[in-house]
Amino acid sequence: VQLQASGGGFVQPGGSLRLSCVASGSIFSINAMGWYRQAQGKQRELVARITTGGSRNYADSVKGRFTISRDNAKNTVYLQMNSLKPEDTAVYYCNAEITIPITYLTYDYWGQGTQVTVSS
Repeated sequence: VQLQASGGGFVQPGGSLRLSCVASGSIFSINAMGWYRQAQGKQRELVARITTGGSRNYADSVKGRFTISRDNAKNTVYLQMNSLKPEDTAVYYCNAEITIPITYLTYDYWGQGTQVTVSS
């Protein structure tokens, strides 16, 4: 199983970016999916999370600016980031709780990270 994230980049304050993360490989089902971020010198933190049923939760710092969504048919999770601030600068990682076939065990998988830089 692999998670491939994309969509990071450099943007000025107030700008927008959309991150995507697609899961591939031997997958029976995908449960919750989410985005985390890690700024330089800081711990990794939850940005947003979405369940299979569509329930969402967000970090307080991004509420009203970021929107998480998923396309179950494409095994993909998105993060639309608007009104970006310099403090949003970080490496963003996607995460998915995936149940694999045969054993039906569930594991946490992580993408490789994509850099988001917000600066004037």
